[in-house]
Amino acid sequence: MGHFYFVRHGQTVWNVENKICGATDIALTELGHQQAVETGRKFVEQGLTADEILYSPLCRAADTAKHISEITGIPAHPEPRLTEQNFGRYESTPRDGKEFHEAKKAIASRYGTGESMLQVAQRIYNLLDDLKKEPDKVRILVAHNGIARIVESYFREMTNEEFSAFGVKNCAIVRYDF
Repeated sequence: MGHFYFVRHGQTVWNVENKICGATDIALTELGHQQAVETGRKFVEQGLTADEILYSPLCRAADTAKHISEITGIPAHPEPRLTEQNFGRYESTPRDGKEFHEAKKAIASRYGTGESMLQVAQRIYNLLDDLKKEPDKVRILVAHNGIARIVESYFREMTNEEFSAFGVKNCAIVRYDF
């Protein structure tokens, strides 16, 4: 049975400012770069190996993946399907805003000019289905919190409230088994 590791990117300025990054291309902070290097070291120290790293092309995830790749020697490649959800009118607004928390429960909403949860789930579920077809290949996916929410929903039943509240800390390593 195959598996993969999911890593959320390192800290960004908007994480510090409690803003929704979404599809906005926000860079890592110095701490974010340090977190990414430390994550690469954790892979080595814990003996976690992979055939390749697939990462969102947004710079915060790309830089995180490149740091992990430099430390581990695992080749890294962009995977456009891992791009964070475009949260439309909620981009750059407070992450813990009540309105946004409720809006995430409306899975077909595009937030005005963004992308619905259904659209994101389609591309992420398709990616996971593709990975599942190659059970002998282990990958590290480096992406975003919104993507983490969709990945988690692929593997377990979640209420709308659980889905809306789910999150992964910056540079956490989560293993998923198919």
